[in-house]
Amino acid sequence: MKKLFSILALLATLGLGLAANSYAEDAAPAAAAAVVAPAVEAAPAPAATPAPTPNKGDTAWMLISTVLVTLMVIPGLALFYGGLVRQKNMLSVLMQTFMIFSLMAVLWAIYGYSVAFTGGNPYFGGLAKAFLAGITPDSIAATFSKGVVIPELVFVAFQLTFAAITPALIIGAFAERMKFSAILAFMVLWFTFAYLPMAHMVWYWDGPDAISDAASLETVLANAGWLWAKGALDFAGGTVVHINAGVAGLVGAIMVGKRIGYGKEAMAPHSLTLTMVGAALLWVGWFGFNAGSNLEANGYAALALVNTLIAAGAATLSWAFAEWLLKGKPSMLGAASGAVAGLVAITPACGFVGPMGAIIIGLLVSPICYFFVAKVKYWLGYDDALDVFGIHAMGGVFGALATGVFVNPALGGMGVYDYVANAVGEYNFAAQMTAQAYAVATAVVVSTVVSVLAFKLVDIVIGLRVSEESEREGLDTTEHGERAYHA
Repeated sequence: MKKLFSILALLATLGLGLAANSYAEDAAPAAAAAVVAPAVEAAPAPAATPAPTPNKGDTAWMLISTVLVTLMVIPGLALFYGGLVRQKNMLSVLMQTFMIFSLMAVLWAIYGYSVAFTGGNPYFGGLAKAFLAGITPDSIAATFSKGVVIPELVFVAFQLTFAAITPALIIGAFAERMKFSAILAFMVLWFTFAYLPMAHMVWYWDGPDAISDAASLETVLANAGWLWAKGALDFAGGTVVHINAGVAGLVGAIMVGKRIGYGKEAMAPHSLTLTMVGAALLWVGWFGFNAGSNLEANGYAALALVNTLIAAGAATLSWAFAEWLLKGKPSMLGAASGAVAGLVAITPACGFVGPMGAIIIGLLVSPICYFFVAKVKYWLGYDDALDVFGIHAMGGVFGALATGVFVNPALGGMGVYDYVANAVGEYNFAAQMTAQAYAVATAVVVSTVVSVLAFKLVDIVIGLRVSEESEREGLDTTEHGERAYHA
């Protein structure tokens, strides 16, 4: 646990060091903190004003984006992680990813969507839409533009894929040694008490049509998620997805313990070919993840797509050249790791920063993540098997803070939109960075506390780790009775 506290102290320094200036109470709220909840019913409109109806182009784009994010998980993440483990554990990683995606899909429909995206309090929603009650093909959800909506079922499906990939990211930290039953039990607890509250706090608001003047803005702020109301910007999940999952992975790596032979036996990836294929699928699917989070097929979706493309490219180059300089050779694993680090870092920023800001974010994130993967992990002695913490948590922290810097219009950013004035508001560096630091710190604390308690409970009831004999033989056969390869 001393290792865990040491790392959390470092994270606190990164996130809270920027919070020295008090948060400006009157700062304009975030323009589009990320994916939004369905808009609440506004005051009755004049009879001459028709109710907004979904645009077929927006609807088609969101359907495609939902499919792209599904591609990220199965097969993208499954192959990326699977290639990184030893051959005897390949199938177990594929199975864990596949089952977690399926489990989260069902839980999302039963209660997850309602808890994340209905009103309740600043920290989590209610159960008014449990079992997707009241949602029909005619139900609509807000976007980021006044008078523009999409079918609510499309929003439900799109957000389902986010809820499914986030827990699946965690498994890389304790790969090759945890019981399959314990993994599923942990994921139910973590999804319920870490993912859903974070999604609500960062992304829930009543939608732009609910804001017409200062008084209505105050009502929206009172109903919104805690971090959205503070003005935290997270376009597609830097805090909700990556910091949240990365910190949980670190806790798991420490509490489950090191793999047998870690640091003494060779544990090289069994197929970097499959890892490269998985990384490429992740990159392609990430266009749906980031550009889809705009909820509309317009110029901001194009901006998010371009930023996703070039930030990942810059991060790939940055990691490869850093490795080339320090190790003498650039590796395929390094290039793939750099691409993922760039994708993670640009996720919260993709709809808020300009292309040059995206390149800078990509260039800077890889050395940070590389340092944690190559140095910090070994200094502190934790066995994060597939570097979930070093890439996702640290990349997410950097990306969340960089968003607050490069959203500045003076640096090519899009600024923070004021829905009362219906224009971009004045940029306030101190207020924005304080809001970003609040979001980072909240994600770290929520994920740490929930993860520690969930792992402990599962350990007491089921036990976390497979036997030494099972671990040496491999989880493919001992947990699933199958092999990934027979040649």
